[in-house]
Amino acid sequence: MFKNHPKGLLAAALSNMGERFGYYIMNAVLVLFLCSKFGIPDQTSALIYSFFYCGIYVLALVGGIIADRTRNYKGTIQTGLMIMAVGYICLAVPITATTGNSTGLLAFTCFSLFLIAFGNGLFKGNLQAMVGQLYDNFEAEAAKEGPEALKAAKDKRDSGFQIFYVFINIGGLVAPFVAPLLRSWWLKTNGFVYNAALPSLCHQYISGNGNITAEQMDNLSNLAQQVTISGDAVVSMDFCQNYLQVFNEGVHYSFIASVAAMILSLVIFLCTKKGLPEPAKKAAKEVQGYTEEEKRAMAKEIKQRMAALFAVLGICIFFWLSFHQNGQSLSLFARDFVKTDAIAPEIWQAVNPFFVIVLTPVIMWIFGSLSKKGRAVSTARKIAIGMGITGLAYLFLMIFSMRSGYPSGVDFRALPVSDAEGMKAGWWVLILTYFFLTVAELFISPLGLSFVSKVAPKHMQGLCQGLWLGATAIGNLFIFVGPIMYNAWPIWKCWMVFLIVCLVAMSVMLGMVKWLERVTKA
Repeated sequence: MFKNHPKGLLAAALSNMGERFGYYIMNAVLVLFLCSKFGIPDQTSALIYSFFYCGIYVLALVGGIIADRTRNYKGTIQTGLMIMAVGYICLAVPITATTGNSTGLLAFTCFSLFLIAFGNGLFKGNLQAMVGQLYDNFEAEAAKEGPEALKAAKDKRDSGFQIFYVFINIGGLVAPFVAPLLRSWWLKTNGFVYNAALPSLCHQYISGNGNITAEQMDNLSNLAQQVTISGDAVVSMDFCQNYLQVFNEGVHYSFIASVAAMILSLVIFLCTKKGLPEPAKKAAKEVQGYTEEEKRAMAKEIKQRMAALFAVLGICIFFWLSFHQNGQSLSLFARDFVKTDAIAPEIWQAVNPFFVIVLTPVIMWIFGSLSKKGRAVSTARKIAIGMGITGLAYLFLMIFSMRSGYPSGVDFRALPVSDAEGMKAGWWVLILTYFFLTVAELFISPLGLSFVSKVAPKHMQGLCQGLWLGATAIGNLFIFVGPIMYNAWPIWKCWMVFLIVCLVAMSVMLGMVKWLERVTKA
């Protein structure tokens, strides 16, 4: 896999894999954890998630600027890993939320998320920039051997970022299993089993001092019997408080695994960083010797490159808005509308990284074969195709939800348990949805990183990778609209909105393809 690629690629990929493992443990449970711990509505939890996810990528701009100005990419990355570890340590503290401390505890949780976002901002974009620098050096060495060697080296960049992306998803594949397993273990230790619907009913019972509707009381009583291993449960304030405490303690303990993953990633990076490029030394050599004419030509080229970059970033905003519903409305869909009796809703997020790992070699082979036949597909065209494939995922969900007669999420959860169970979809619906989304992701995310590394001026690599993540941030800032639509309308209308967004973005991207191809060849 790493044959004929820069030697430092493996070191960067392993460092990123450890960090992503820790991150995806937390990401897999965050929305549902906030609801179960604090009893807040789906929409509020989704809003916190959106601001957190946006913060991760906005702060990557800060991290890129710091690294570009100091030329200390490695030190910035190390600091980011340590700050993230502190954030996960704060999340791991199992403090029970009560009416007296709930507001302060929620603020502390948000502060912990800020630390993770800030540390990630220092780490993520700069490591990606270093991968781009690896290929800059790789191509520079190949140029000394002649045009054919240079062409072969340039053809490796897209596949190199795809390999890098596979290692991200190895961490993402394993991580979603960790939190549910630890939570289920802790529940069983305390005489309970897992149920996704029970925490919300427990919070309603507690906030109403036991005054809930007869229908809600019937549902709560039925679920209380199901989750109690002894089978002898009496609904009371003590029962609800005890179940919530044990349920959420299990999630807190899973964050300890995130701390361990951060430490592992830091150790890997410290042991392998010698194989990564030293941009400060390289920049000092390259600054010398430019004429005024060369500087003007460089300035014009930089403007063209930055215009192309912002054009692609604008399209990718809409991809991330649609794709990252996997942590929002699609997680809620898995919780509410899909039969997941034996599988926690969070575990379905492992389907996406599984497909990434399996499908990446296939897609690399297809593109490689086309390139050998002289029919290479440009990075810009691949991104446009990816937007269309994203639309297919939502077209499928829209048609399925419409034919099934699904109401809004709120209306569905209000149904009697027996009626709701009879309407739930099979697991294959999620599998097929994530298949389409993953194929689209492989056409956009790793190739978007490759595109940025191609057009980024050498003295702005950290900033440009930060801009890519900044576009992701804007998309993530608005992902909370998914749960709002999901809970307000029949859910097929929610999926229809995302379908329209994807089709419009694909059409605009196709209109810009020829211009983008000219810029990247310049």
